[in-house]
Amino acid sequence: MFEPLTLSDLSALSAQARVYCQPACFVERPHGLDGRCARIGETMVWFTAWQLAVREGRGRAREALVPVEAMDDWIAAMPDALAGRAAAQLAAVSAPRGALVMGERTIPLGEPQVMGILNVTPDSFSDGGAHAHADAAVEAGVAMAAAGAAIIDVGGESTRPGAKPVWEGDEIDRTVPVIERLARAGCAVSIDTRKAGVMEAAVRAGARLVNDVSALGYDDRAASSVAAAGVPVVLMHAPSQSSDPHAGADYSDVLYDVFDWLEAAIERAVAAGVARTHIIVDPGIGFGKGVSDNLRLVNGVALFHALGRPVLMGASRKRMIGAIDGEVPADRRLGGSIALAVTAAAAGVQLHRVHDVAETRQALKVWRAGRDAALTRM
Repeated sequence: MFEPLTLSDLSALSAQARVYCQPACFVERPHGLDGRCARIGETMVWFTAWQLAVREGRGRAREALVPVEAMDDWIAAMPDALAGRAAAQLAAVSAPRGALVMGERTIPLGEPQVMGILNVTPDSFSDGGAHAHADAAVEAGVAMAAAGAAIIDVGGESTRPGAKPVWEGDEIDRTVPVIERLARAGCAVSIDTRKAGVMEAAVRAGARLVNDVSALGYDDRAASSVAAAGVPVVLMHAPSQSSDPHAGADYSDVLYDVFDWLEAAIERAVAAGVARTHIIVDPGIGFGKGVSDNLRLVNGVALFHALGRPVLMGASRKRMIGAIDGEVPADRRLGGSIALAVTAAAAGVQLHRVHDVAETRQALKVWRAGRDAALTRM
């Protein structure tokens, strides 16, 4: 149940309270709203209010919708430590993210970019192992790039619920030949893995981004390997960094719990030598989360901009779509996948990890055209 927060409540908060500043009340353009709207990084997304929330420990959050122009007054009413965290989040939301640099490729983040999913596993939930052979995988990856994927994300281990772990050597044998050929073809390639040895082999083969569902927590060497490689890394939330990333879910409020977890994961990575500017965050849709948890994250995904890093969302063909629509199988979840991608783009999400590249890219182009038309309207 919603618990309101008032300006007078703020002075009574302890210095240990947690504060969350989420962009809200989005508008199509900033014209005529000087001082009354703010922007998410370099995106085409403006908003006129903050969904301000505070909570003590993991207790229930109290929330208020605060106009952008009034936010300074609310921050001034907070204890100093809390005010500093709130001000830092506001600055983080608006700060430029810069381009994503992957070797010789530079990917601008001012508009939504598509990451194509290329699972070279025999037990992929989405395609049943259609790309398990290297030739088929390379053909599919090149086709994704031609269809508009900025990045091809190659994975050799399924992380679906119930999937068995894959030996590191097998994972390398599956992914490295595909990565080498895609890199030679001029594709920007990422490696989807939890294992340091696979990361290292993939980078040698031409991968220029690491996408880790364990946020560098599964393998003790992962953080140092990424730091040494100097490549960008996606830190994704999962409730467990064990062999089963779906285990042990326990949320007070999944949105704020995941935010806190990712904030801590960023600091751990930075302490291990990973450049903060190389970090991308992913709330981990579907990993140890039920339908209501996933919808809470989708609706609140703009909060993650307060971490100051680019946001990636991977909701393509996830089970939540089937659960909402009569348990349709994975290969019939295109409509739901596109709806989630456009919803995320409208909240400023910069990167979209998807199976259906051409269809998603077209949807995002149409969304962007609407933004451009709004900006140029007299």
